[in-house]
Amino acid sequence: MKYPEVDADFWLAMADRVERQQFRDDDPISIPHRFSKPEDQAMAGFFAALLAWGQRPVIIRNAWSLMEAMDFAPDQFIRLHQESDLRVFIHFVHRTFNSTDLLFLLNRLQSLVNSSGSLEKAMFPITNTSNFELVPDSLARFHDKIFEPEWSPTRTKKHIATPARGSACKRLNMFLRWMVRSAHRGVDFGIWKTVSPAQLYLPLDLHVGRTARSYGLITRPQDDWKSVVQLTEWARTICPEDPARLDFALYGMSLLKLQQVL
Repeated sequence: MKYPEVDADFWLAMADRVERQQFRDDDPISIPHRFSKPEDQAMAGFFAALLAWGQRPVIIRNAWSLMEAMDFAPDQFIRLHQESDLRVFIHFVHRTFNSTDLLFLLNRLQSLVNSSGSLEKAMFPITNTSNFELVPDSLARFHDKIFEPEWSPTRTKKHIATPARGSACKRLNMFLRWMVRSAHRGVDFGIWKTVSPAQLYLPLDLHVGRTARSYGLITRPQDDWKSVVQLTEWARTICPEDPARLDFALYGMSLLKLQQVL
């Protein structure tokens, strides 16, 4: 695909303008930033990203309530919880994500994390530092492992996306950006080393999709995995070593457009 000739400096400057510590204050990424241990940051980040749709204050409030129910030790809770510890989650709900989904995922994460050694190894058991297919292949494999039991609830599958079904996997790509990209600007964490920043794909949602199309960065009308690939290929032409850096630029441009509408 031939991309519009827009000055790369424009996009990099916008990314730098947005990627600051102040960004995280009202963003779901603020949840894992409340923890000091990398394993807790990863687990808290996974749940914060899982709930990251809707109004941000509600996302942050509900994600923090989960952390409270896990005694503010989410990695240890996932590894060691017993059935009696799950009663506190019976009435949990965030939009269409409810206790059925949560209790199933707590069970499956316990099994996968304990057998793999960590959430990172559960998601990325295979390492290939040069393969751009590492992320989509691993996300598809992770989805399949989560829903391996025959008793897996069908309704929960919409909450753990997979590229194999064409999903944009926005929340999972956002979570991976948090874990993999460098922490030097005080936003992302850079604690996962199995994946390199060059292998990341951009999170794509409705607002980012509209902005990207307005600049001719996506030609497809759907916000699906093929559009994610198009958008990420554009980002790699500007910042091949760290394409997800452009997520901040697209977010900033989307925010400006929304403010102009309002």
